[in-house]
Amino acid sequence: MKINIVAAGKIKEKYLTQGINEFLKRLTPYASVNIMEIHEEKMKDNPSEAEKKQTLTQEGQRLLKQVPEGSYLIVLDVYGEELSSEDLSAKMDRLALEGKSNITFLIGGAFGLSDEVRRAADLKLSFSRMTFTHQMVRLLLVEQIYRAFKISRGEKYHW
Repeated sequence: MKINIVAAGKIKEKYLTQGINEFLKRLTPYASVNIMEIHEEKMKDNPSEAEKKQTLTQEGQRLLKQVPEGSYLIVLDVYGEELSSEDLSAKMDRLALEGKSNITFLIGGAFGLSDEVRRAADLKLSFSRMTFTHQMVRLLLVEQIYRAFKISRGEKYHW
């Protein structure tokens, strides 16, 4: 399986980078994982609604350009569907059985997602109604992808 993670912004904290790298290493027997980063759009102080929308649209277009053609697109969105780890594992198994072996997870920047990105999603996924930094979400995501493969294979990890 080929997994892409498209994200706005760079990881700045060393502890997050170390955690992400650890799970990427653990994922190597299960999948090819590629992380693509774009620079985050800057937003001026006290922007108008139109300026916010324009900034999100520009960032969203650049994010979507990184999504490989034909890839199943899962957008991480606070307003998305909440799945358990077992449900995510089952979803990834179903996609593989349907011949969809290329999955892209998309993580927006600090200001959220454009409507265009949300419309492009095959699935909008929420980790929680709580707010997390987009850098922290990247660590949570690679851990959950790893957990999904372990669950799918009945290997000890999640219990």
